[in-house]
Amino acid sequence: MNTRILLPTDGSENAERAGEYAISLSNISGADIIVLNVIDTDYLDALPQQDLKESLGKELREEGKKAVERFKESLEDSQCNGMCKNINFTILIKEGKPGEVILKTIDEENIDQVIMGKSGKHGLERFLLGRTTDKVVREANVPVNVIS
Repeated sequence: MNTRILLPTDGSENAERAGEYAISLSNISGADIIVLNVIDTDYLDALPQQDLKESLGKELREEGKKAVERFKESLEDSQCNGMCKNINFTILIKEGKPGEVILKTIDEENIDQVIMGKSGKHGLERFLLGRTTDKVVREANVPVNVIS
């Protein structure tokens, strides 16, 4: 059975459904869940002013931390009804290109399985398999469950 599940989240509805699935699987298998939020630095790098990059980066980190905590609490409340006491959640917030960071985290955290949403919050990606999800599916060395 799986022992470590990576759950990348961007706060989208698909990510929340992936979280519900991860909790169900963890309840059965006893797997730990690592919730990962990646701050996409590509957007920050496009900004012309260094002070604006730093200010926005700090704000994004704070928002990411709050979003992941809310995400975790929401999953525990909706899926577990207080019964997830035996599930070990770890929260990670990292920066970089999301697909690359997820793939690197798989190796660093000895992940056995990735459970992620089909696409994220960005407009065009809703019509296609998300760019990040597609990269992870193609390049991951562990099973990837894509939830839509």
